[in-house]
Formats: sequence, C-alpha cells, structure tokens
Amino acid sequence: MASSKQSQEATKMYKKILKLPEVIEMTGKCRSGIYQDISNGIFPKQINLGPRSVGWLESEILQWIDARIQARDEGEV
Repeated sequence: MASSKQSQEATKMYKKILKLPEVIEMTGKCRSGIYQDISNGIFPKQINLGPRSVGWLESEILQWIDARIQARDEGEV
C-alpha cells in the first residue's frame, strides 16, 4: 500500500487534458464563448496537442469554475 506522501506526489504528477466537448460540458459555455473568453484573457488557454488538436488542463478549468463560484459568492458577478 502506498504511503500518503507517495499518493500526494502521484496526484501532483497526474494532469488530465480535456477536449473541447468535455470543457463545454463542464462549463456550460458554447464553443464560440470559450474562444472569445480566451481572446479576452478570462478563460484558460488551450494546449496544442498536434497539428489539428487542442485540449485544456482539467485543473485550470476547475480553477476557473471555482473562481466563478467565488465571484458569485462575493457578489462580483
């Protein structure tokens, strides 16, 4: 059985990349809205995966969602 420290290190090393349909499902935003917000600097930038393929880090999308929730709770949205 792995120790707690080993588990934490494994979690830090694991990064999941999401494709556009997953990002749309998680955020409720449409494709054009995502790309517009990227252009405006208010949504995480995509990562190039190949000549015609991009993805987003799940951790960055989750942070963006958390920030939106926090802004709502603080009355900023």
